[in-house]
Amino acid sequence: MKRILLIVLAALTLHTLSAAEPAACGRETYPLDGGWHFSFRTENSSDNARIVTLPHTWNTDPRADDRNFLRTEANYVRKIRVPASWQGRRLFVRCHGAETVADLFVNGRHAGEHRGGRTAFTFEVTDLIRFGADNTLQFAVSNAFRNDVLPTSSDFNPYGGLTRGVELIVTPRTALNPCYYGTDGIVVRPRMVAADRVEGELEVHLAAAAGTACRLTAEFFAPDGTPALSREQRVKADGKPITVSFALENPRLWSLSDPALYTVRVCVEEGAARDEVRLETGFRSVAVTADGGLTINGERVFVRGLSLAYDRADHAGALTAEDYAADYALLRETGANALRSPAGPHADALYDLCDREGTLVWIGLPFLRAPFLSDICYYPTERFRENGRRQLREMIAQHINRPSVVMWGLFTDLWQRGDDMESYLKELQRIAAESDPARPTAACSDQDGSINFITDLIVWQQDVGWERGRTEDVAVWSSLLHRNWSRLRSAVCYGAPGSCSQQSLRPDRPARADRLPESRQTRFHEEYARHLAQDSLFWGIWIDQLADYGSSRRPYGVNARGLVGLDRCERKDAFYLYKALWNRETPTLHIAERRLRDRDGGAQSVRIYSSTGKPVVRVNGDTVAVRAYAPCQYRTDSLRVAGPVTVVATAGTLRDSIRFTAGNPLRTAPPRDLPRTGGR
Repeated sequence: MKRILLIVLAALTLHTLSAAEPAACGRETYPLDGGWHFSFRTENSSDNARIVTLPHTWNTDPRADDRNFLRTEANYVRKIRVPASWQGRRLFVRCHGAETVADLFVNGRHAGEHRGGRTAFTFEVTDLIRFGADNTLQFAVSNAFRNDVLPTSSDFNPYGGLTRGVELIVTPRTALNPCYYGTDGIVVRPRMVAADRVEGELEVHLAAAAGTACRLTAEFFAPDGTPALSREQRVKADGKPITVSFALENPRLWSLSDPALYTVRVCVEEGAARDEVRLETGFRSVAVTADGGLTINGERVFVRGLSLAYDRADHAGALTAEDYAADYALLRETGANALRSPAGPHADALYDLCDREGTLVWIGLPFLRAPFLSDICYYPTERFRENGRRQLREMIAQHINRPSVVMWGLFTDLWQRGDDMESYLKELQRIAAESDPARPTAACSDQDGSINFITDLIVWQQDVGWERGRTEDVAVWSSLLHRNWSRLRSAVCYGAPGSCSQQSLRPDRPARADRLPESRQTRFHEEYARHLAQDSLFWGIWIDQLADYGSSRRPYGVNARGLVGLDRCERKDAFYLYKALWNRETPTLHIAERRLRDRDGGAQSVRIYSSTGKPVVRVNGDTVAVRAYAPCQYRTDSLRVAGPVTVVATAGTLRDSIRFTAGNPLRTAPPRDLPRTGGR
């Protein structure tokens, strides 16, 4: 009875919103996030379907064992009542993300298929709808292994489900096209951006019958809301995009310190029918050179970036706007000025924050190779290649109007082995350059070879000192890069796993997949920050990752590379290292290894991160010598202590303290408290 009531209420709400509007009214959008009946395809009947609210994934239980992580297929069914008064209008269903392949059926008839888990898609359903009656929407969603959908190799969990929202869009017969790569059919293309003038074009895609005559109006509003420009022209639909030229005098440019956003309102009118869309955009120039680094509006910006995966312990891959806001707050707390989406776009809510608050964004195509020897990342089939082209075009079209997005990523850590993929990568490069000539492309690479010269920018994925060599060897690598490859427009990306529930007195021991002490991660980041933070060769440094993420292929179901845990409850020592280095607004004082509470009787050295200069350190009340080790890193001399030990550090008004016991052998256990994402 409860299920029936929810569906009836949803249908009544939809009917109430629509009934008051005349047939010639403009666009209306109705969220369809509630009242979905969910069942697995393997179930014999949908009688026991669960009512769920979007976003939703069938891998939502963080307590489940990772062996129960499901790669399967499921159905989402919902009824909507479409009023008879909508006859003569057009209806579209937009899904903002379905992991990984989704088919939509309306009243049992197929509306379309979408392949790719992190881009939006829209299907027109007008001809499948029964007006003045109930209609059934059904999504068949699969996250099963596929060889024709990117990524075919990934360390990130493909959680499965309608992981982002769904909405119904109702428009007049002549409308701004909701089916243009999952957008509303409007592309803002600045051609010239300068302090005194911005020139460009609006590219407008219409959904209209061929030969339809209509009036198109485009208006720009300045960041303070005042009208800045208005353009109007008569057009005739011919299936091609309409171009509207614009020029803005003395614009307020978007920057990290002043993220100024313009509002663009585009309207198409045919007789009394009117369709209108508003969007926010900003104007800034982006350039990267080998000797001048990355510049925004001609001013150099050193990129301090963090990668962010696609899940949390509590919601798995079904992230909410509140989840994104919390992660964005963590990013800002570190002092980072850039965000990387390494395997496809995040939801709009995250990039809205980047646009409004002033954070640079790198969005990467999910063409990547995970570090598993059996994986195949590239299948030389036309279905695979076409899916990569499609996902790239969708990714660009859906985020091209965002001023925060400054580069498109084409691949991550590919191996140039077996079938030759270089010609395919060059094709992707051409598509990106044609789709958006105003932004550079980038790639993250951990291999030598010619594929490193395809994209405009190259970001070197480096992990020397983790499984091979010493962390100090990164300085040798950087020196060789300076000597032989300084003409490249290079940045560096690095990271290492570490679990807060695992501590070790000997972090220099070789790493194992199931033994990843936090202190080993801390040493890795300390040395990399020491040798690379001030390196003039790079236009930026990217840390991999902000937070741990679910990976059913890893021990305990988690990849622990983050600066914070999967549940976001604990900040690791490395988090405070970068906060001290990067955050100039909030002073930082942090004593590392605070979770190493039982230590042996050997010599101890206290490690401190301070952004306010050399701290004063007292051990059991006695002041001890402190030396600067690297920018914002300080260490005490070796100390011989026994029994309970209290360490207090002060720097100006800041104070931090830790306690540990010296003389006890450290007993470690498997990290049973690691948050997991997994089974049903």
